[in-house]
Amino acid sequence: MRRSRFTETQIVAVLQEAEAGKKARERCRPHGISEATHDHWKAQDGGMRASDLKRLKEIEGEVTQYKRMLL
Repeated sequence: MRRSRFTETQIVAVLQEAEAGKKARERCRPHGISEATHDHWKAQDGGMRASDLKRLKEIEGEVTQYKRMLL
């Protein structure tokens, strides 16, 4: 699986710009992401803070390691 070039903090910052009232195209262009990526992040990580998102990614990584050990 390819690693994201954006950290959890950066993803949350981009998503918080939506609350400021900017349109999706205006938010995506300066960050170099597509609107589809923005929509994916919003659906997946919408109401989380950076610390919550970081912990979620760590837990998902641990689960992946456990699955590999069992298979």
